This record gives sequence, structure tokens and C-alpha cells, in this order.
Amino acid sequence: MLNGSIYSEILWTFILAFYVIFVTFFLTKKLYLWMIKRVYKKEIAIYYNRKLIHIFAGGVVVLAVPFVFKNPWYPLLAGTILSIFTYFTHKSGKLLYWFQTQGDLNDVSFCFMWGLAIFILWWVFGNPWIAIIPPAFIAFGDGITGIIRNLAFQERKKHPIGNVYMMGVCIPIGYFFANMVGLAAWGVLAAIVASFFERYEFGIIDDNVLITLSATIILFIGGQSII
Repeated sequence: MLNGSIYSEILWTFILAFYVIFVTFFLTKKLYLWMIKRVYKKEIAIYYNRKLIHIFAGGVVVLAVPFVFKNPWYPLLAGTILSIFTYFTHKSGKLLYWFQTQGDLNDVSFCFMWGLAIFILWWVFGNPWIAIIPPAFIAFGDGITGIIRNLAFQERKKHPIGNVYMMGVCIPIGYFFANMVGLAAWGVLAAIVASFFERYEFGIIDDNVLITLSATIILFIGGQSII
């Protein structure tokens, strides 16, 4: 028989899944139609929506993770399922047009790295607070980066101004959550390094991969002192 904790985690998985569906399939779709009517270019509307999904789907949910889950398997499962689903929409040609663009698989890597980073760090340290730091960086930090660049340049463009704003968002996140396990300085360092790597992409290795990977490595190194 399933114990009460497992029932609770399964219930929260469904609640959070419905929330993500609501944000992704209803709110941002409505926002896309509103922006198009306001004479926003299609590419601009899509890019805004991608970053809003980062923040209000990926970001809000990752903050809930330590409160509602007792192990990292559920976040890993959720991230994997979403990455498979978004990959399928790309490969099938049935794009979710209000936030996806042909040939740009960043939404797939976002979902996968979100779940993977939580799983790895939680598995290694047994603590969810340090585990949510890299996903919070790609959710909130990369989210605000894209919004600022879109406002400034009206297109998807890598520019240092975005990295400055990302650092301003990620440093408090890294400090606050890493401080819960006595790794405040390492959390700040992870934020700085992740904000730097956001500017770069190498083929299929996009900024979502580089942000989470670099932050995870820094936190792993720093965390050796508390294991």
C-alpha cells in the first residue's frame, strides 16, 4: 500500500502539472494573441512567452519543490516527460506556435535540465534547497535576461546587458538558498559563473545546458565541504 507521503507527492505532481498546463496552454496563448493584435512581431511575442513560461511555470514550480516533494524522482520525471512532449511537438511539425519556433529546441533542453539538475544535486547532498538553485537560475535569471533583451532590441539577441540583469537576479537566489546549507559564497559564485555562460551556445549545447551544468559543478565542488 502507498503511504500518506507518496499519496501527497502524487497529488502535488498533478496539481503542479495542471498549473503548468494552465500557464503554458492558456495564459501565454491568450497573451500571444493579445500581443499580435497590438502589432508585436510574431518573433517578439513568441520570445516574451518563452521567458514568461520560464518564470511562471518553471520558476514557480521549482520554488514549490522543497515543500511538496520528499525525493528528487518526481521533479526528474516531470522534467523528462515535458522534454519528451516538447521534443515531439517539434519533430511532428505540430509546434505550439505561441512559444515554439522551428529548429529551436531550447524549450526541450529547459525542461530536461530543470529536472536533471534537481535530481543530481538532491541525490548527492540529500537536500532540496541546494538542488533548486540551477533550475531557479534558468527560470528566473535567464527569464529576466530574455525579457530585458527583448525590450531593448526587439529581437532574440545575446548582449551583455542581459547578463548583468541575470547576475542581479541570480546572486540573491544563489546566496539565499545556498546559505540554508552553509554555502552562501558558493551560491554567489555559481550565480556569477552561470550568468557568464548564458551568453554562449555551442550547437545543441545551448544556454540552458551551460547555465545548469556550470552552476551544478560549482555547487558540487563547494558542497564537498559539508558532505
